[in-house]
Amino acid sequence: MKRALIVWGGWEGHEPKQCAEIFAPWLQSQGYEVIVSNTLDTYTDKELMISLNLIVPIWTMGTITPEQEAGLLDAVRSGVGIAGWHGGMGDSFRNNTEYQFMVGGQWVAHPGNIIDYEVNIIKPEDPIVAGLSDFKMHSEQYYMHVDPSNEVLATTTFSGEYCEWIAGTVMPVVWKRRYGKGRVFYSSLGHVAKDFEVPEALEIMKRGMLWAST
Repeated sequence: MKRALIVWGGWEGHEPKQCAEIFAPWLQSQGYEVIVSNTLDTYTDKELMISLNLIVPIWTMGTITPEQEAGLLDAVRSGVGIAGWHGGMGDSFRNNTEYQFMVGGQWVAHPGNIIDYEVNIIKPEDPIVAGLSDFKMHSEQYYMHVDPSNEVLATTTFSGEYCEWIAGTVMPVVWKRRYGKGRVFYSSLGHVAKDFEVPEALEIMKRGMLWAST
């Protein structure tokens, strides 16, 4: 049986507990043993960390100790998959550049805050997005600093309505990459739990978790 660890906490505006409650039962339905924690100290449990197939971090902002960060990054480098979304993975620890190197990006802005925007599938042959069409979101459109080595599966284009100097900028939304031996999956969708009522956003996240833990 595969093992998944969900660690939730940080800024409550991203509804980390509610989001954990969406994905923990689903992972269980897929045959995973799921451990749910609300402390970063879990990352220092070496025996637990090396036993995992998947880590799902849901922790916006905050700080992480060197020991906690090392436990997380060492596990991923060793081959444990990691999959997350929005600020719960892409805006977790702003002072920790090695963590950001693992993720492949870092949030920097969401012009206009909650707006209507489109997500465009750009690699339809990839199993994570196969069969999905472009779709609409009413949420935060994340502007991110991103690693050019990411394998990008979906993007969004900024209109410039809220920041005219970024008009036409094409920004990665969904990507996958490696960090050491570990598979890393990220989606910028999922500001609050309700965002996962968009079928495509939910399906992409589910498929990303399965891919990361393969």
